Amino acid sequence: MKQLFTIGLLILSNTFMTLAWYGHLKFAEWKWFNKLGLVSIVLISWGIALFEYFFQVPANRIGFKGNGGPFSLVELKVLQEVITLVVFSAFTLIAFKNESLRVNHLIGFIFLVLAVFFIFKK
Repeated sequence: MKQLFTIGLLILSNTFMTLAWYGHLKFAEWKWFNKLGLVSIVLISWGIALFEYFFQVPANRIGFKGNGGPFSLVELKVLQEVITLVVFSAFTLIAFKNESLRVNHLIGFIFLVLAVFFIFKK
């Protein structure tokens, strides 16, 4: 159960992170947003990123073996990176219709999944 809860929190965290880091590139299509200066955009992104931490920190605390969770520190980090890639890919395909995933991207993703396999192998 802690595994699924940790993964769910990591997915939520990475959704907010992706919005904070890359959402402003899509939001620029809105007239009012496009008129904002860089400082305003950074502050909005920080506000969104705050929610990332609301989910990331509990995910790490709950998921970490040292706190009774199922994952080692390395496993947590690799899991988080793969979730980041999946969330980012979904965001890119949904929000940015002009972007596409190519074969070399998919090959790289496969290598990352293999990294997870080897990190979790006992």
